[in-house]
Amino acid sequence: MAALVAGTPWMRIRVIPELAPPLLFRRHFRKNLSVRASVDGNAPVRVRFAPSPTGNLHVGGARTALFNYLFARSKGGKFVLRIEDTDLERSTRESEEAVLRDLAWLGLDWDEGPGVGGDYGPYRQSERNSMYKQYAEKLLESGQVYRCFCSNEELEKMKEIAELKKLPPVYSGKWATATDEEVQEELAKGTPYTYRFRVPKEGSLKINDLIRGEVSWKLDTLGDFVIMRSNGQPVYNFCVTVDDATMAISHVIRAEEHLPNTLRQALIYKSLGFPMPSFAHVSLILAPDRSKLSKRHGATSVGQYRDMGYLPQAMVNYLALLGWGDGTENEFFTIDELVEKFSIGRVNKSGAVFDSTKLRWMNGQHLRALPSEELSKLIGERWKSTGLLTESEGPFVDEAIQLLKDGIDLVTDSDTALSNLLSYPLHDTLTSPEGKPIVEDKLSEVSASILAAYDSGELFGALEEGHAGWQKWVKGFGKTLKRKGKSLFMPLRVLLTGKLHGPDMGSSVILIYKAGNHCVVAPQAGFVTLKERFEMLRQLDWEALKQDHPALESAATVSN
Repeated sequence: MAALVAGTPWMRIRVIPELAPPLLFRRHFRKNLSVRASVDGNAPVRVRFAPSPTGNLHVGGARTALFNYLFARSKGGKFVLRIEDTDLERSTRESEEAVLRDLAWLGLDWDEGPGVGGDYGPYRQSERNSMYKQYAEKLLESGQVYRCFCSNEELEKMKEIAELKKLPPVYSGKWATATDEEVQEELAKGTPYTYRFRVPKEGSLKINDLIRGEVSWKLDTLGDFVIMRSNGQPVYNFCVTVDDATMAISHVIRAEEHLPNTLRQALIYKSLGFPMPSFAHVSLILAPDRSKLSKRHGATSVGQYRDMGYLPQAMVNYLALLGWGDGTENEFFTIDELVEKFSIGRVNKSGAVFDSTKLRWMNGQHLRALPSEELSKLIGERWKSTGLLTESEGPFVDEAIQLLKDGIDLVTDSDTALSNLLSYPLHDTLTSPEGKPIVEDKLSEVSASILAAYDSGELFGALEEGHAGWQKWVKGFGKTLKRKGKSLFMPLRVLLTGKLHGPDMGSSVILIYKAGNHCVVAPQAGFVTLKERFEMLRQLDWEALKQDHPALESAATVSN
């Protein structure tokens, strides 16, 4: 059933009747307590992602947000964004804006939260302090919380004694049994105090984690814990519990490092009469050496990958596969397909290794799957902005992208791909170990013949006709030289492109020819036109080359 708390309309929670009234104002609790988490099966699905704005959005946090988003969308529920900014020293509005920007870039639009609003706000913890204090006071009145006047020195002494006795460093309970007179005496002196939660001395807590199965803790390992600091600021576990409950969160999907927090949070849920959400703790993302992924392993934030040229749909696809799969061999998913296929039951409880090579490969798959117009716009604008081309669209751009796209995994790769096409590293190729056999296979004769075809206008006439003209010319050229297959195409590739390998040779030569005629390449791009290439060939000293003499330097200067 629904209830309003403290007369505040946005603090709507669902209360389990058998939990709330008996516990809310009880002065003393039984020592042996066994708690099992349970959630109202009829409650609407509401999940949340609650980042701390103390830095950039880590890929691990992005995956947690994604799993929450997919679960909510697959169940017709709500995805809530809440900012946990109670760390006043480290939290910044700039970091918050960066996190929001990264989530929006990934396409994980939230139904409630900053910039969107909703019935359960405010959605920043720093704006909810009055509510935390209200619930802390209720726990104080019920006896489930008490004032602790221990100094830092006293607490350190307790830890030292526990270490000597080889016991868990839990609070000794010094102020748990204090009389009202003792408390009033300290209050009168103005002694600072914290609020400590009274933990039962015996018993256990069990939850059925949706990923890990049954998880249990013994309560005697915990000790009475602080929920409000002496400066009046609430502690993380108290804030999170109150927030999740008052925002009617039905499922808490978060990283496994939060699993130990569940014990404290579950006790707070029960003491306040809040229904328990379902929990699902997702394993950490690991580095290739199976340690926790960190900055020392390279890029770890979403913003870094965006700046490196990755597509949001590729990041989403790859992050989803870190610990989840649909049970098939398929690895390529759109966001809509992920929503359709996602199941929390298929999330693996073992750690997933972040493989940057596979992410790059996946980005290439998504890049090449873009509609032609979108891909041309994306890469064309890139080429113009980086100073390679003078225009961002047109026939040359479209043809160049179609020719080069199989070698482009990141948008930034397109710069290298186009620069390679436009360059003419003839000197390096002919003097390389790989180029030597080609030189020795009478390359000078092929060069003389192709220069004759250039001088007569025959070759350029064929290139004007496009692919059909090129193919016809190559066939006739091969017959004249009595060459075919590799013995024909390798010398042609080297002489015309200056390289041993590359995309389709015919398409490459036609594009190079067009680039020279249409002035589409920027002056600073290092482009060597076909005319310049033939002049370089004309000046080569083939005899010196055969004798392994570096005689190509003078030819190389023609293009400069």
